[in-house]
Amino acid sequence: MKKVLIVLLFTIVVGTVSAQEGGKQKLENAKIGLITNRLNLTVEQSQEFWPVYNEFDGKKKEIRKQMRKLIAETNTLTTPDEKILSNIRETLNLQQKEVDLEREYMNKFLKVINVRQLAELYKAEQMFTQMLLHRLNKKATPERSN
Repeated sequence: MKKVLIVLLFTIVVGTVSAQEGGKQKLENAKIGLITNRLNLTVEQSQEFWPVYNEFDGKKKEIRKQMRKLIAETNTLTTPDEKILSNIRETLNLQQKEVDLEREYMNKFLKVINVRQLAELYKAEQMFTQMLLHRLNKKATPERSN
């Protein structure tokens, strides 16, 4: 019963905050809601989990931002071959850095949540990404009325 009240309260707070904030914050709130729901976190777990997750997520976003920048630099017609090769190598290094980050935080997560919750975290992140892609595709290709 306690968990149900916490989830209900969280949903109300997220809904209220979402109505007041921009799209990016709405996405973050939706992601938090999905992960919280899927992992079925206790109050104690939640208090320990979210600071670790937010730190992890921030580092992961920074790595991906760097990769996007390198890819954008590589996709120009005037980029010299040496620079393209250098960017490809650096992108591979960043991908390895992301894998290393995943391993590091797997151990940190396991100090807070159990292995089943960790597996569910990975599924929830994939599910959220798929939901976003589905919504983006739906907006990009509106249904035609006959």
